[in-house]
Amino acid sequence: MTKNNQNSRKVREQPFYYDVRLLFPVLFLVGIGIVMVYSASSALAFKKFGTDYYFLKKQLLFALLGIVALIICSHFPYRLYRSLTYPLLILALIFLTATLITELGHSVGGAKRWFRLGSFSFQPSEFARFALVIYLAYSMNKKKDELKDFYVGFLPHIMVLCMFTVLIIFQPDFGSVVILVVLTWVMLFVGGVRISHLITSLVLIIPMAYFFMISADYRLKRIMSFLDPWQYSADYSYQIVHSLMAFGTGGIWGTGIGKGYQKLFYLPEPHTDFIFSVIGEELGLLGVLIILGLYILIFWRGIFIAKNCKDSFGSFVAIGLTTAIGLQVCVNMGVALGLLPTKGLTLPFLSYGGTSLLLNMASIGILMNIGTVEKVFQKSKVEKA
Repeated sequence: MTKNNQNSRKVREQPFYYDVRLLFPVLFLVGIGIVMVYSASSALAFKKFGTDYYFLKKQLLFALLGIVALIICSHFPYRLYRSLTYPLLILALIFLTATLITELGHSVGGAKRWFRLGSFSFQPSEFARFALVIYLAYSMNKKKDELKDFYVGFLPHIMVLCMFTVLIIFQPDFGSVVILVVLTWVMLFVGGVRISHLITSLVLIIPMAYFFMISADYRLKRIMSFLDPWQYSADYSYQIVHSLMAFGTGGIWGTGIGKGYQKLFYLPEPHTDFIFSVIGEELGLLGVLIILGLYILIFWRGIFIAKNCKDSFGSFVAIGLTTAIGLQVCVNMGVALGLLPTKGLTLPFLSYGGTSLLLNMASIGILMNIGTVEKVFQKSKVEKA
């Protein structure tokens, strides 16, 4: 029996370890999200659908499916994702392409970001992010002795990133592109790609990003409104201004759950992109600090798992999934606080939305599986000693 088969057998024979330090903050955030989605969406749901429970019921369903996804992925051996790398990559490209060029693509707010098949719909860019993490982890693990080589360790990964970014830009979804670019840069940096290659790529990306932003009038106005939101408070900075007003109204203790004012048709998308603003108004600074603390616990455990994983593939997957969640949190909160230009990104585990919640919960399940396998191996080593 080979060493890998022996290790796999040991993992199957050992009991599963639920990482409470990772599971608790995630479930706590999901619970807070369910409450805040109802609070933020009840008035909007009643106006549009005649019942204030419309979004609440769907979010409860998403949360249950997310827990199922977490449990399944936590028991699914993470090493098997190696064999799924290219099928996931191809599937992500197919979904992104079909969203753009077929009738299956569904437009919301002028952006064609949703793939809809009957009553089922999801956001392919979220799935593409997951597929990219698995691909980068697999490729860097396979080429770990040649990552310093430009044509082996850098160029192929950038070419795959470019395929995704081109398709997502045409949706358009510049926020998701930023997440993918930064995520790839971080994973390549952690993997050991030459710093000179990474810095050169940044030098080339900055003028391209600048040209892209000024190529459309609405993007340029978004940048101008970000720099001076109060001057454009009636149009391009409307969301940011009302988001800041929500935080200002909340103060330290908040107005109380359900007692916020900005969600009453002043703050657009209060249950999705700007749920953090509703939390700031109704739960105040104290609630915001609790939310931040829970996210910090998740990031800490994700980095801990990545650092202690002896398998480089598992380590790369862990750092990629943790970085992806962390970037989404930072961008969403930065937008809500007026620190970044407006982007249509949800807040992980809190915002309304099935695709984001399911994939983020699945990511946590994968992190737990990586941590479990390593814990089993460490326990086995101790017992042998």
